[in-house]
Amino acid sequence: MRRPLRRTSALNVVLLLYWLCCLAPSPVSSITVTTPPEVHASKGDTVTLSCSFTSTSRPTSKMTVDWSYRPQSGGPPMMFLHFSSRAYPPTEGQFGGRIRWQGTPARGDASISLINATLNDNGTFTCTVRNPPDVHGSTTSHTVLTVTPRVPSIRFSDVAVLLFFILLPSAVITLILIGRMMCPKKERNQSKAHRSPIEVTEGDEYGIPGYTHKEDGAKCCDLYLMDSDEEYYLKDFKKRPPEVEGYADSHC
Repeated sequence: MRRPLRRTSALNVVLLLYWLCCLAPSPVSSITVTTPPEVHASKGDTVTLSCSFTSTSRPTSKMTVDWSYRPQSGGPPMMFLHFSSRAYPPTEGQFGGRIRWQGTPARGDASISLINATLNDNGTFTCTVRNPPDVHGSTTSHTVLTVTPRVPSIRFSDVAVLLFFILLPSAVITLILIGRMMCPKKERNQSKAHRSPIEVTEGDEYGIPGYTHKEDGAKCCDLYLMDSDEEYYLKDFKKRPPEVEGYADSHC
């Protein structure tokens, strides 16, 4: 009585293992798709949306890649690129003319690039890869794109130009003002230091206002061209006795 029971239990174990093997997914029929969880970019940048996959089967003409987009505000996803032997980028709509296929399926790459990113592109991008007979595993992966306004940057050349046209004129003007404040005082001090205390002009020596050394060099013929008032003043001056030592009569 014990032998039939043992045979029945062994048979049940074999049947259970058989059903488990049939129902469990085959480890050789799986695919894994990977994308970065987040991508950040500035407005106007060209953004690379990476997507890589691993498959137990070699990619064939039956392999397909689909890229879809869901806006940040919500709503149903929208497929905008399909790959099957070749890429079919969008020609119209939100991404029309701004999507380029960058993938190499033979190397497990299904990446794309988004040209001239805008703030309206914020949202979730989904990459889906199918490579029959690999039908199990993680066939999709998501990437959240965040586009921010571009921050204006100042180049070193711009700073150098501003410094040249602002600081240089200011420095020159400052030096000129300092020079004008210092030079007059220096000239007065030098004139007082080099001038003799008995040095006087010839006009002041004889008490003749306006009489300068230039007039001493006047010729006799020039005296006849003087006015009557000037001639009278000159004759009256000659009649005066010399009051200062070193006075000499005119040679005319």
